[in-house]
This record gives sequence, structure tokens and C-alpha cells, in this order.
Amino acid sequence: MKHLIEKDKTFIWQTYKRNELVLTKGKGQYVWDINGKKYLDFLAGISVTILGHCNPRVIAAITKQVKLLGHTSNLYYTKPSTALAELLINNTVKKGYVFFSNSGAEANECAIKAVRRYGASTGNKKRYEIITFENSFHGRTIATISATGQAKFRKNFGPMVAGFKYAKFNDIVSVKRLVNKKTVAVMIEAVQGEGGVHIADPKFMSALVKLCKSHKILMIFDEVQCGLGRTGKFCGYQNYHGVKPDIITFAKGLANGLPIGATVVVPEVAKYMSYGDHGSTFGANPIISAAAVEVVKQLTPSVLSKVVALGKYFKDKLNTLKFKYEGIKEIRGIGLMIGIDLKEPGGDVVKQCQKNGLLINCTHNTVARFLPSYFITKTDIDRAVKIVDTALDTVLKK
Repeated sequence: MKHLIEKDKTFIWQTYKRNELVLTKGKGQYVWDINGKKYLDFLAGISVTILGHCNPRVIAAITKQVKLLGHTSNLYYTKPSTALAELLINNTVKKGYVFFSNSGAEANECAIKAVRRYGASTGNKKRYEIITFENSFHGRTIATISATGQAKFRKNFGPMVAGFKYAKFNDIVSVKRLVNKKTVAVMIEAVQGEGGVHIADPKFMSALVKLCKSHKILMIFDEVQCGLGRTGKFCGYQNYHGVKPDIITFAKGLANGLPIGATVVVPEVAKYMSYGDHGSTFGANPIISAAAVEVVKQLTPSVLSKVVALGKYFKDKLNTLKFKYEGIKEIRGIGLMIGIDLKEPGGDVVKQCQKNGLLINCTHNTVARFLPSYFITKTDIDRAVKIVDTALDTVLKK
């Protein structure tokens, strides 16, 4: 293991602070390291392997397609990409179009371009500003870190792309203060994942929808982490009444581990972009699209209901720890997207959990985050909570 880690450090650009762990195999909710140790995976590749590692039906879809056609470019039509687009539209806006890319950042880049083109094409070329939110996260390209409401991601990468304003999450007054004649869109996560698992308040969301409608401001919903069943709905925004997105972005779990991004756009916005205005060499790749079709097909009402039930069970179990440890500030979550906000940095808790066979991570410095696959069991949750309990006991009582 040490030899491989040193080789990694010799040849791979060290932009990731990795855990001292070499993983070699995965199945369902479990992964194994190079020494054969088994771990309960409650991170799922940061909300990516939502149907578990090596999901048999996804593997079958990939295997079938790879034997037929691997890549064509977007100069030709393919069945898998068309089928996937239809599924995404039918599960969201009902009428619209999809652009396929390779990641969440690219999906959000497409959304940013689309609203800028819309603003430039609807009578006011100066209408290009997008309101995002403090603690938001939209990607790591220059445009998407400009959109991200966390200064640490922008440090020493300036100058940023102009045209982004940051409101306070769940504070409609702060949004209203930023609206002006240049405002073309609001970009929001229904649940801020990298920002610490903060959930949009229903009253705030309702007020935001009304504000955007009255000022003819487009609404972009970043569903990269909180979408595709993570909250118990196909999309996070579907937990709120009366929300009608103009653009929705997906990635992460859409192909259960293969790289894909998708931008869903309503016709009123899509019509202003045409041939040559945007592109992606690998977007809509047939193999990845075939995998994603199978993923979406498995997100049935019964699976989504299971996410809700397991999420409630998990959160209730974690809340028992809140009464045990003063170092827990709050436990937040919806569906299988849950965080324990600690009064101190959470890195040591993550390390202790890993030591005892549970994989989680820490986001926003103090939030121990759980993003397991949708096919975990109550027994898995019981075991995870027991490991977390031991980790908290070790770290918080030092």
C-alpha cells in the first residue's frame, strides 16, 4: 500500500488530500481495501454510486452497449442518449431539451451560457447577472467557482468571471436587495451539499419563486448532488410546492459512477441557442448514456419511498447521539443526505470511522456527511451509527 501511495505522489498532480486507503473492489454498499479489509460505504463516491457498487443491472447495460458501439461524437444520433433525454424530461419539466456533458461543473457551465444568451436575446444585452448563494457550490471551472458562494474556492484564481452576486441562503430580503435590471437568473441548490447540508426553507423557496416570476428572472436548480432521488424525490426542488425550473443540472449519480453531466432546459430558454453555440466531444457517449438510462429506470416510486423511510430512520438514530455529546451542534438532512454539524473540525471523526470500517467525509470543515447508496438496510444504518458513536466518543472526549 505504501509503495502505491508513494507512486501516486510521484506521478499524479496532488490536488486531492486523499485518505490513507487504497480501494480495490466494491459490491453494493461495501468496498474493500488492498489488504482485504471490508468497509461500509456511506459516502458512495460523494453521492455517485447511488445504486451501490457494481450494480448488476447497470453492469449489464454497460456490457451490452460496449459490445455494440462505444463512441460516435455528436455528429450522429444514438438510441441511448435519446432514451436518456426523454427520461430526464419526463421526470422533470415535461417539455424541454437536454444537453449532455461530462460533469456537474460542465452542466452548470452550460446553464450559465444559456441564461446569458437568453439575457442578450430578450431585449437587454446588459442582462447577464446571476444571483447565487453563500455556501453554495457549483463546480471548479473558472465560471463555476465564480458562481460558487465560498471564497476559499476562489482564492488566488482571480480575476473571477463577472456577473455573480451572492445572497444569503434562506433569506429572501438579501435576494431582493441584489435584484436589478441586470439580473437574469437565480441559481440555487435545494440542499447545499458542499456547503454543509443546509436545506432550503419552504417559505423561502415560495417567496423566491414569486420574486423570480414577478421580475421575469430565470430559475436554475443545481441538482448535481441533491437530485436523482437523494432527498426521496427525483429532484430536490420537487419537495417544494409550485416550483417550475427553467434549467436543471444533473451529474454525480446519473450513471452510477461513469462520468456524465446533463442540463435540462425549457423551450423558452433553449430556443436562443442553436448549432455551434455549445458542444462536448464526449457528451452523450452511448455507453455512459446506456448506464444512465438504467439508473433512471431504477429510481422507481418504491425506491424513492425507501430513501425517505431509511433517511428518517437514520436521522432519528443520529439524533440520539445529539443528547449524548455536547460537541454536536445540529443534525441536518433530508432523505439520505445527512450531516452532523460539530462544534469543532470533523476530520478526526472521519478518520476514526474509517479505522472502524465506515467511510464518510467532512464538508465545510465541521460537518460529518453521509451520502450512502439507496440500497442500504436498517442493519447497515445501525452499524454505521454505532461506529459514529465510537468515533465521537474518541474524538470529543479527548
